Amino acid sequence: MNKSLEVLQNTFGYPSFRLNQQAIISDLIDGLDSFVLMPTGGGKSLCYQVPALIRDGVAIVVSPLISLMKDQVDALNANGVKAEFYNSSLGTTQAKMVLAKLHNHELDLLYIAPERLMSEDFLQRLTDVDIALFAIDEAHCVSQWGHDFRPEYQRLSQLRQHFPHVPLIALTATADTQTRDDIIKVLGLHHGAKHISSFDRPNIRYTVLEKNQPFQQLTSFMDKHANEAGIVYALSRKRVEEVAQKLINAGVKAAAYHAGFAADVRGDVQEAFLRDEIQVVVATVAFGMGIDKPNVRFVVHYDLPKNIEGYYQETGRAGRDGLQAEALLLSGAQDMVTSRRFIEQVANEAQRRIESHKLNAMIGFSEATTCRRKVLLNYFDEQLEQDCGNCDICLNPPEVYDAKVDAQKALSCVYRLERGYGVKYVVDVLRGVENERIKSSRHDKLSTFGIGADKSQDEWSAIFRQLIHRGFLEQDIANYSVLKLTASARPLLQGKLELELAKPRPKPKKKDKTRKGKHFDLPYDETLFEKLRVLRKQLADDLDVPPYIVFGDATLVGMAQLKPTNETSMLEVSGVGKVKFERFGEAFLKVIQEKS
Repeated sequence: MNKSLEVLQNTFGYPSFRLNQQAIISDLIDGLDSFVLMPTGGGKSLCYQVPALIRDGVAIVVSPLISLMKDQVDALNANGVKAEFYNSSLGTTQAKMVLAKLHNHELDLLYIAPERLMSEDFLQRLTDVDIALFAIDEAHCVSQWGHDFRPEYQRLSQLRQHFPHVPLIALTATADTQTRDDIIKVLGLHHGAKHISSFDRPNIRYTVLEKNQPFQQLTSFMDKHANEAGIVYALSRKRVEEVAQKLINAGVKAAAYHAGFAADVRGDVQEAFLRDEIQVVVATVAFGMGIDKPNVRFVVHYDLPKNIEGYYQETGRAGRDGLQAEALLLSGAQDMVTSRRFIEQVANEAQRRIESHKLNAMIGFSEATTCRRKVLLNYFDEQLEQDCGNCDICLNPPEVYDAKVDAQKALSCVYRLERGYGVKYVVDVLRGVENERIKSSRHDKLSTFGIGADKSQDEWSAIFRQLIHRGFLEQDIANYSVLKLTASARPLLQGKLELELAKPRPKPKKKDKTRKGKHFDLPYDETLFEKLRVLRKQLADDLDVPPYIVFGDATLVGMAQLKPTNETSMLEVSGVGKVKFERFGEAFLKVIQEKS
């Protein structure tokens, strides 16, 4: 492992391994297979990149997206590593040059898409190449149980047959127990080591707000992140374009991204985001898997995601550098209804059941009244002993109250509205609203009419949501989402159950700016940090690469804290290796000395 640590320090500029990295790297160097589950930003790539520089031959890395391959290769090249990608973005001449390097043993790593790797022609090529290892990135794409299943990934099961003696490592940041088992089965990793790291990303603050004037909620949140990079996810292309245009009109450097745009338009947006030329990308889930941008400081879900796996992966694109980041989810009842309607249209019954289960878990997370991180980790079969202290529930615990009587009022009203009505109508009856529809239906004569006049519409809506998610009520998706009592409602109506619910949070009276600015744990010279950012952008533009390829934010913060004055002290900054110091070190030392 002395050799591994030497590579880590000199090539990548990191002083020590993170949790589990050393054991994974050791197994791979020894020629053993591995299954690796490690959160985004946990250092998965180093688990195969370090062995690739130590074992003889070239490491073949399977990656799902062209953009992700390019980012990884650019970062490796900046560290002096001989890496290339081989995909459809290359012209004929470029492709021939890459293949020539492969056959001439001039590469440490080659990134490739699964369908190209598994073509007969390329497999034949590899018989003449010394292969160090196979690395399957985003391995959850192998599994039908995963949230991002790709049939072409399943063909990777044939690698064992073609190359039985080459070690194989499968890596993912997002997989529940069933998906993990499926990955191991499909890729034939039964005898390999299983390295399961914590799913916890303690640097990310999770916040959920009830959706209410969502664009205002978004801009209020973004006030705390002026000039910082962020991603806003929405479920429809139309909403993506609407929100992006509103942000642009508000003076934010923003752009829309979805699969309906031409490839060159999408590429331009992604490149501008990577180069810090736009601050915010508003996107569908089509965006982000290929983003290796470490300084994303916030992720906002404008709509409720369909499952926790997708939510976790998307929020994981914030704070990859380990610095403080935030994830905001705007959760609305209509989002839930819409998602359920889509699920009802799925023809396959088993798939419908799986998607319904995953959506219910996502709704449960959004409605949680206990530590969000506990709920999130529990979904992935990981237990957190203490509350995290870095989510909205921990920082501002909801007030709970004895809701037995209120619940009985709500359930009784649903019962007396025999034909079934949606939440809004039932709340109007409870509150005694005298509109034409209620009067014409004679529902103003019901015993439950007006018995809830002491509470606002928002308060009753919150009660109904919790009753739905606690299983006392259900919404009939096939029948305009009308409310129906479940079997669990009877004992509550009969007074045989006690019930505590969370009181809805009061609407904020003014914008919260308590976390405005850079959210780093240790103090640093902010003026120097900004000067270093300017230099980094200049160098990156000269090299025609994204700024983080030069140095990440975490490394600049380290410089602004330690203020190194020579090569020795500069190499002590995490992220500064020998190759990068030779290329950029003197320029950064000069700025530090001028500031000092």
